Amino acid sequence: MKTAFKLRLMTGIVALAFSLLPVRHLRADAAALPSDLPVEQAVLTSPPDVPPTITRNHPAKVVVNLEVREQVMRLADGVTYNFWTFGGTVPGRFIRVREGDLVEFHLSNASDSKMPHNIDLHAVVGPGGGATASFTAPGHTSVFSFAALNPGLYVYHCAMAPVGMHVADGMYGLIFVQPKDGMPKVDHEYYVMQGEVYTTGTFGDPGLQMFDLNKALDERPPYVVFNGAVGSLTDSRALTARVGDTVRIYFGNGGPNLDSAFHVVGVQFEALYQDGTMTNVLRDVQTILVPPGSAAVADFKVEVPGVYSLVDHSIFRAFNKGALGQLSVTGPENKQVYSGKLADMVYQDIPADDTNMAVVAEPPKPVAATEIASTKMAGTQFANGQRVFNQICFACHQVNGQGMPGVFPRLARSDFLMADKNRSIGVVLKGLNGAVTVDSSKFVGSMPPLATLSDQQIADVLTYVRNSWGNSGEAVSAEEVHQVRQSPAPETAEARAVESAARSGAFE
Repeated sequence: MKTAFKLRLMTGIVALAFSLLPVRHLRADAAALPSDLPVEQAVLTSPPDVPPTITRNHPAKVVVNLEVREQVMRLADGVTYNFWTFGGTVPGRFIRVREGDLVEFHLSNASDSKMPHNIDLHAVVGPGGGATASFTAPGHTSVFSFAALNPGLYVYHCAMAPVGMHVADGMYGLIFVQPKDGMPKVDHEYYVMQGEVYTTGTFGDPGLQMFDLNKALDERPPYVVFNGAVGSLTDSRALTARVGDTVRIYFGNGGPNLDSAFHVVGVQFEALYQDGTMTNVLRDVQTILVPPGSAAVADFKVEVPGVYSLVDHSIFRAFNKGALGQLSVTGPENKQVYSGKLADMVYQDIPADDTNMAVVAEPPKPVAATEIASTKMAGTQFANGQRVFNQICFACHQVNGQGMPGVFPRLARSDFLMADKNRSIGVVLKGLNGAVTVDSSKFVGSMPPLATLSDQQIADVLTYVRNSWGNSGEAVSAEEVHQVRQSPAPETAEARAVESAARSGAFE
């Protein structure tokens, strides 16, 4: 009894002490806002751009005009979706205000919209984050205001029922309440946001896709993407920087369901404002865990040139569902920071009582640029196959079919690929484990099955691969793929030898 009383007494004292602490330091004083604030229009930007830094040293009345649009947009090459958007983009327009500002928000719903919409800004202190004040029917505009009390990076999203569907259809974005004392200066600021798209079709199915409620309830999105679409931040759309530049990424997760493990391959986040807070800065962080409805600010410096991948490190999402972007860095090499490959050697297992030896590998035969670009095939099937390859296969086998020496076999002028059409179909359908020999080079690894692709998609991509980069072969039909789909998984000679040895007891 005495112990319980002491615990209750200590708990009460601690609670009283915290209740007496001043809370003024946690936020700006809204009551101190003058009534005659200068008025300015907010600069809104489409992803991946960010509005310029606010340089004024006083609060202002900032007017935000944001329009909701429902429109069909690209989800992947050959795939479209009827997105619901804030400002015609997914994610919605980036909003930047200053701590202490009074924000007057004008939310308009386009007259051709089919649904009412509203907005819940996590930067708002008030019921629904503004949602209760911003119900907006098609063809109408709602106006409300709020004080930007607390600095930080915040998510906004639609909160109309069914909320999950509105968010999954693209209605999310970021608002940055810039600290009144500013942020450290950087060379580049970028806006990246992750979201899920729940389509009736599987990943890559062509045409206009519709929302699938059952997949959303089961949290099984065919697409997990950066900035609204597969490839939105790759190739010609990649983010850019120069060697020596500092980069800041404002990263958000619209969800609606999955956490994001955001990672930039080849850098460390030298300053990380976790959960979007401006008061808790972490240093030298590798991966950011961002739950749905949250955000983070990541600063880093690029020291060497090259292409850096932005990924959700729940890695199948990156390479199989679309959560993949690129940062292209140009400038001089810095061998002291990163040498690049110094040698390519074949490691040979030898008995323990012998001296270890390594044999320098023969460099792979080059493929001429003219061969890489050439093809005898044309038409819809070849074009569709190229689209599937660029969505799914390029990350391992590279856009020119060269693969990665010692890691992924090349497809360009590949004897293994071209020797047996049905075997190549089986490899795509059912995967491949163990050792294979391609152009006299042995590769040991695992290729996952891609059975979720349709028969036509597999036929198209194999037709493309078998007639590109110096390969020349007949087209693959959907009927041929269907026949192989019904047959047992393919085996390699090496796999059969291992199975035979196991059965004979050679490994015991």
